[in-house]
Amino acid sequence: MFNRPTLAALVERIRTDVLSRLVSDDALRRTEAEVYSRALAGAVHGLYGYVEWAAKQIIYDTAEEEHLVRWAGIWKVLRKVAVAANGNVTFSVQVGAVIPAGTLLQALDGVQYVTTTEVTAGSTSAVAPVAAVEPAAAGNRAAGQTLNLVNPVAGVQTLATAGLLSGGADVETIDSLRDRFLTRIQQPPQGGAKHDYENWALEVPGVTRAWVYPQEMAANGVTVRFVRDNDGTGAAIIPSAPEVATVQAYIEDPSRKPVTAALTVVAPNSVPLNFVFTDLVPDTTAVRAAVSAELQDLLRRKAVPGGPLLLSQIRAAISTAAGEENYVLASPSADVTNTLGNMSTMGTITWP
Repeated sequence: MFNRPTLAALVERIRTDVLSRLVSDDALRRTEAEVYSRALAGAVHGLYGYVEWAAKQIIYDTAEEEHLVRWAGIWKVLRKVAVAANGNVTFSVQVGAVIPAGTLLQALDGVQYVTTTEVTAGSTSAVAPVAAVEPAAAGNRAAGQTLNLVNPVAGVQTLATAGLLSGGADVETIDSLRDRFLTRIQQPPQGGAKHDYENWALEVPGVTRAWVYPQEMAANGVTVRFVRDNDGTGAAIIPSAPEVATVQAYIEDPSRKPVTAALTVVAPNSVPLNFVFTDLVPDTTAVRAAVSAELQDLLRRKAVPGGPLLLSQIRAAISTAAGEENYVLASPSADVTNTLGNMSTMGTITWP
């Protein structure tokens, strides 16, 4: 086992070594040995540091970003890139108005979108496809939000209404890549095993968790469900229809799914789980925020389509919240169960 010496230990080691080579009557006259030992120890300490760092880069579970990406790429586990959100926007226009491709719009939070196709209005309303300028989860947004034209377009009102804008994803975190890489090593591809379908789904940008249900709908069928925890739209982790279609198409690629398997990719059904507290000690904004964060983390770790959420797990999560000393939870009062395809998601919290 490699143990890196401390700088103080190196100074003492080199100082002792130098002084041991001086005769006793020269030691006082040659006190520059103290300077030499400290300078040399500093250089050696830096080398030890480099060796320690280099040793971590050759082990997959400790390698830093640059080297982990290279190692994973050798195993054909590629880091998921950021993806731009897309969808449709409805404009109020004069009949015959032309909305050029490349027309820029901006949301209230500063996220910008651009039309991807030229549209000529046949009525007083025109629908144009758009994509976020910057690929990121921040481009996702629920239907009905307002976008503004950055530059005026003849015959087109400044305000437009966005439909569902989805599919946006941030670049994969290094922790997520490491998890997928280690899974690839520990669970080698088997040409259509259960874990193959899960790993294929997780290769799609934005997908953070996936579950596989063999023979759920047919004897030769495979059902895949997934969520997007980092979708950028708050608690909306359930994928949209276009996002489901993207995963379906990715797994259906002839280079992946066996041709004999009948694949069905569906979104889990969200079952919001509401929490009711009748007491919280201390009942402060900070403690409430900590409890809420712990409950959301619990759902991300433990919620599974068709799976239970144990009351003991809920209570344990609340008890780990920073600053919490005591509480009384009125609901849920028992283990939470879900039928096939349904999963618990974060609902509302009623405080005392």
